[in-house]
Amino acid sequence: MKITPQAIPEVLLIEPKVFGDERGYFFESFRQDIFEQATGYPVNFIQDNESFSARGVLRGLHYQQAPYAQSKLVRVIAGEVIDVAVDIRVGSPTFGQHVTARLSGENKHQLFVPRGFAHGFAVLSETAIFAYKVDNLYAPEHDSGIHFADPRIDINWNLESDEIQTSEKDRVLPSLEQKLASAPQTLFNYRDNLYE
Repeated sequence: MKITPQAIPEVLLIEPKVFGDERGYFFESFRQDIFEQATGYPVNFIQDNESFSARGVLRGLHYQQAPYAQSKLVRVIAGEVIDVAVDIRVGSPTFGQHVTARLSGENKHQLFVPRGFAHGFAVLSETAIFAYKVDNLYAPEHDSGIHFADPRIDINWNLESDEIQTSEKDRVLPSLEQKLASAPQTLFNYRDNLYE
């Protein structure tokens, strides 16, 4: 398993070793000992989630506020998505910046999105099955997000604007600047240890 820090080094691209022949393939999608040895993150994943979406569906940018912040290990079982992690740790040298990765059932790449980041993805294939592990339970009262088209973040979702399909909830999310102005306590502090 190859683990590569991205432009924001806390975000990690994981490339599992795939063993395949004429019968099919096998790979380890996660090994805690290898993951922790390579990263130093004390992550204990407690839940697996899966979603199915059609082309143009955009989900995000989502996160949970402390103390229910979540790390996510995301991958695509079938299809292809553009996956995005945005640094929302106030005081971070990369605050407001983002990392993108193409994840697909073919390349089997995964992205580790640590606590302190907002996450989203958009489906580029006709359909996609998206799976992810989280290390904290869903807490609706701590659910939050940033608007996917925030010009400050400037994400290229690799879709035309008329192709994008979002939920009503995602369409009305505030920008990062609006969060800073009206509800900075819903973001994260760069100096806090989010894994305590």
